[in-house]
Amino acid sequence: MVVTNLDDATTDLVLAELHGREVPVVRFDSGDFPAQLTFSAQIEREGWSGTLTTPTRSLQLEHARSLLYRRPSGFAFPHLEAQDARFAVGQARHGLGGLLTSLPDCLYVNHPNRIGDAEFKPAGLAAAVQSGFTIPPTLLTNERDAAQRFAERYAPVLYKPLNVPVYLRDGVSCTVSVEPVTADQLDDSVAGTAHLFQAIVPKVADIRTTVIGRKVFSVRIESDALDWRTTYGRHTYRAVSTPPDVTASLFSYLERFGLVFGAFDFAVTEEGNWTFLECNPSGQWAWLEDETGLPMISAFADLLEKGTRP
Repeated sequence: MVVTNLDDATTDLVLAELHGREVPVVRFDSGDFPAQLTFSAQIEREGWSGTLTTPTRSLQLEHARSLLYRRPSGFAFPHLEAQDARFAVGQARHGLGGLLTSLPDCLYVNHPNRIGDAEFKPAGLAAAVQSGFTIPPTLLTNERDAAQRFAERYAPVLYKPLNVPVYLRDGVSCTVSVEPVTADQLDDSVAGTAHLFQAIVPKVADIRTTVIGRKVFSVRIESDALDWRTTYGRHTYRAVSTPPDVTASLFSYLERFGLVFGAFDFAVTEEGNWTFLECNPSGQWAWLEDETGLPMISAFADLLEKGTRP
């Protein structure tokens, strides 16, 4: 079972691989409900059973061996008045959504609830420390004086949004970027909400490590950008081996959140040390196979086809 949005090109590649293997797949978006998606389920001693039906497929829920959950659009009822729509969204989320998180003997990649847990940056940084990773000096605050002292001590420092909402400027979608800040830029507006600041790692390269089940794929990214994700066209990519201590920490981190997939970002220093920056439990990865030839699509399909926790 694949729960994702209509324009998920990364998942399209995995589905093509599964179709080539003649593995039956039911794909839908939560936004398809209820107009193009129906379900009926009963719970017995063995767990939930029943049928989920799309315009082209029908699935016995108790037979779902794996579920890939990747950024669905969310439930929406635009034909209803606002108050009725809120009620309907709540029923759909806790009803169908709750059912999809409770399937018996199903491998989740990743479980929606665990994704939610892992997307909290403070929790991710705590898990990183507990798993043995090195992290940059970090401050979480809404106190101006604390922020200024941190910026003076570790200058230069980065401001990182704790969540990445979409802003519209002149009708154009944009997002909050990761930017360097100085102490004199930090004024009383810091008190308005929570802020995350980190010391800038003196890096010579970046590493994107993608863990798919028990398989680990690390790619060194050579870039002159502070944040390589803002300037894809200027990079070079090279597959590299993952140090054994980093590998152990990767699996420790995922285990803490109950994940089987994660896209990790590291900064590499001149001494060759890997500094943890973040892990995205729903991160992109497919373009790295094009750049390096690493068999990541096949690994993802293997994980879903087997349907057993690695």
